[in-house]
Amino acid sequence: MHSFSSRLIAWQRQHGRHDLPWQGAYAYPVWLSEIMLQQTQVATVIPYYQRFIAAFPTIAALAEASEEQVLAHWSGLGYYARGRNLHATAQLIVEKYHGEFPRQYEQILELPGIGRSTAAAICALAYHERRAILDGNVKRVLARYCGIAGWAGDKKVETQLWQQAEALLPLPPGEGWGGGNDVATYIQALMDMGATICTRSKPKCGECPVRSDCVALQSGRVSELPTPRLRKAVPERHSTFLLLMHGNDILLEKRPSSGIWGGLWCPPRFDDEEAAKDWFVRNGMTASHGERLGAFIHTFTHFKLHITPLKIQLARKPLRAEQPGSVWLDVGEALRVAIPTPVRSMLKELRRG
Repeated sequence: MHSFSSRLIAWQRQHGRHDLPWQGAYAYPVWLSEIMLQQTQVATVIPYYQRFIAAFPTIAALAEASEEQVLAHWSGLGYYARGRNLHATAQLIVEKYHGEFPRQYEQILELPGIGRSTAAAICALAYHERRAILDGNVKRVLARYCGIAGWAGDKKVETQLWQQAEALLPLPPGEGWGGGNDVATYIQALMDMGATICTRSKPKCGECPVRSDCVALQSGRVSELPTPRLRKAVPERHSTFLLLMHGNDILLEKRPSSGIWGGLWCPPRFDDEEAAKDWFVRNGMTASHGERLGAFIHTFTHFKLHITPLKIQLARKPLRAEQPGSVWLDVGEALRVAIPTPVRSMLKELRRG
């Protein structure tokens, strides 16, 4: 029987994805796509990638941009530390490597926001090095194919998965089945298999090129593997946003660089309406009228946030209209700066109103 890698490579050439905008590219687009694809699906990433690469076509252009410009293009993609790390890494590459993405695995691994699997994916896809990867999709493929039980985040299980990822790589040139096969094609095959065939629910086992010796399929455990993490109750939090308006202008404040929505622009945010009212009074503001807009829930990875927007039309702007770290912007202009997804939803509602 042909090797696992040979069958995946043959499948990829016939059935895999060949039209992703970063495929066949040099290191910068591959790195950018790998960072964007962390925790985010391909269909969501593609339009963001295309806009981002058009705005910052080189590492030097990305390094020269302000963090504000970078986060504005990242806005809506979530997990904003990725965008900040991307910007910091570009500046480091310009400073340390003269704007050329490093070629050595160890050098890549030292860059901000890049872990073992991402560094290996860049080396394999951009430089055709024989490197194993282990992202979420690949963990699922290998857990099923090799019959590895246990939650993939457990250190012992993850070690087993890494061992299998290394063992199943195409052999070096001239060594048995699969020797000399294209590593980049194999790595892309693993990603595509996990995304399109060996999916979390309703996997298409009848179309899988390695179904004949997949342990999970042969033992009837496809639905059991990989073992899901024991679910805990998702914490729920509450926030009140003050949508302070003067005409069509809205007050936005820049969030601290760390924590939720770090470095992004938001309306003043409070734990409850009472705290919002106290802040409003302390700052000597006068409302001509106000209304409570529809509350909604925004879901993060680790908690749910219940958001209550309070729209208040001010009779006049405060005497100190702009405090440090705050700005008044027309609602349409505010939609073009770096804002988180729920704020974008609220601003769109204001604009419709």
